[in-house]
Parts: sequence; structure tokens; C-alpha cells
Amino acid sequence: MEVIFHPDYMLHKHRGAHPERPERLEAILERLELEGLAGNISTPEPATEDILTSVHSKDYVKYMREHGRGYLDGGDTYMGENTYDIALLSAGGAFLSSSRVKEGIASMALLRPPGHHAGAYYGGGFCYFNNIAIAAACSKMKKVAILDIDGHHGNGTSDIFYTSSDVLFISTHHYGIYPGTGDSMAIGEGQGEGYNVNIPFPTGAGDSSLEYAWDVLIEPILRQYEPRVLLVSLGTDGHYADGMTGLSLSSRAYIDICGRTIDLAREICKGRAAFFLEGGYHLGSLGEVIAGTVAYTEGREVKMEWTDEYDNRCIGKGAVERTRHRLKDHWDLP
Repeated sequence: MEVIFHPDYMLHKHRGAHPERPERLEAILERLELEGLAGNISTPEPATEDILTSVHSKDYVKYMREHGRGYLDGGDTYMGENTYDIALLSAGGAFLSSSRVKEGIASMALLRPPGHHAGAYYGGGFCYFNNIAIAAACSKMKKVAILDIDGHHGNGTSDIFYTSSDVLFISTHHYGIYPGTGDSMAIGEGQGEGYNVNIPFPTGAGDSSLEYAWDVLIEPILRQYEPRVLLVSLGTDGHYADGMTGLSLSSRAYIDICGRTIDLAREICKGRAAFFLEGGYHLGSLGEVIAGTVAYTEGREVKMEWTDEYDNRCIGKGAVERTRHRLKDHWDLP
């Protein structure tokens, strides 16, 4: 698996003691090095305006370019002196990943800043440009599936593709926290109806809930959709060690779902799979999950520390069932 990373991603800093900090990437790179998985790293170029406007409006790109120092939202997303330039590099990493995936080369894009909360006309939630949406658009493939397993709903990605059947969007997330979107009733509109799948987990949902969602919703829908490429917004802030959400996923559950995604991509879309770093703020579990996913593509395993299981009775089953009922007229579900 190719790792996409630029050293300048480390330069982006929010004000104060902020969870989205450079140490996140340091922890990942240190773990990859420790596991002997850091030998295939590619460095992207900044995204051009044409790349950005594949999903963002020209007015928004101009607004970002001219914003200067200050907060983009109510106080979580800071624009520093070099934030715009680094966000261009992050979007450039997404573009590079889309180029690789068309060639059948799987990638892990260690992009910073992240992107799934940025919509066509807005940013926020630590996000400036929507990396995974850019990768989907720049792949130039008519059927792209995006699986968002960050602890927060990928509202920006959802909004960008809400009326399109060319991109299937599936999100598992802790419902009721930021950004407050992602209800099971939101299934897309117009040509996109049925192609926006939200699985809004309650507090405490973890390993067994995610496994159940995969078995009865995620895998069946992906198989029926038959995407030509499978992209993953990977955020480990649903980990029980993280504390940013109220979910209770273990490292084992994260690596398992990523492994299943890789296997499915190999089966149904010639191995065209790419992962994009979103959230994840507990450094140990973050590095463990990313390294475990990269290792999986090489037929290896990493030693895991953060493996406690707090949900062995499928706390999120009701949420999965509500989504399944909402989509029963759009997909053949078990």
C-alpha cells in the first residue's frame, strides 16, 4: 500500500491546545517506521484551482484564498498564516491518491488538514477542502463508493453528493454530536435518493454494532452498487480510547472493517481502494489502526494494545434496523 504524505502537513497549527495537531501524524509515521511499513511514501504537489473546483465553488475557493488569519467557524477551525497553502497540499494528496487508485494502486493518504466536514460552499470541523470528495470527483469514474467510518458524520461529503447517484455515500457515526447531521431519514434527493446511507449510532455502540452494520447494510449495498472504486474516510475518533465521541470501537474493530473493505475492493473493483485520514486524536490507537490497515494489505498483522471490547451486545442494532427500514425500497437487504 502506498502512503501519501507531505512534511509540510506538520506545519499547520490551530490556536491553543487543539486536538487536531501535528503530533497525530508524528505518531502514525513513528508506528509505520516501527513496523517496517514506511518504505513506500509519495509526496504530493499542491492542488490547482481546477482540482479544488471539482467539488468546491469558485467563490468559496476565493474566500479561502483571501481569508487570512482568523477562525473559519465558531472557534474550532483556525486559519493561520500558512493554512491555505497546506490545505492545497492536502487536497493535492487527494488528487494523487485518485490518480493512483485508477491504476489499481491502493493508498493510505495521511492528509492534514482533514476534509470530510467541508462542503462545496463552507468549511468547519477542522476541515477546509474536502479531500475525499476531490478524490472521488477527480477519479473521473461514474460509480464511486465512499465509506465514512469517522466518529462524526461526514456532512460535507454527504452534502456534495446528496443529489447524485454517481457517488454512493455510507456513513457510520455517533449521532447527536457535531455536526448534528446524519439522521437515518437522510437518504439523498432526486437522482441521489437511496445513495446516501446514514447509520447514526447511539452512545456506547462499538465493535458488535459496526460488525452488524457491515453484515446487513454496508456490504450488501456495496455489492449491489458495484463501484469502480472504493474510498474510505478513516477517522479513529470513534475508538474507546479517543474520547472525542461516545462510541466504543476497538483497534481490532477498526482494522477488521478496513480489512473487509480492502478484500471487497479486491473482489468487486480490481483492488481500487484508498483511505483518507480524517479524525483520530488518541495517538496510540491512531497509529495502531493506521499501521494495522497498511500491514493488512501486505498480509501482515501488527501487535495491538487497544483491544478492549465494550459493546458485545450490539448496542447500535436499533439504529442499523431503522436505516435498513428506510432503505428497503432502494436496496435488496437481508
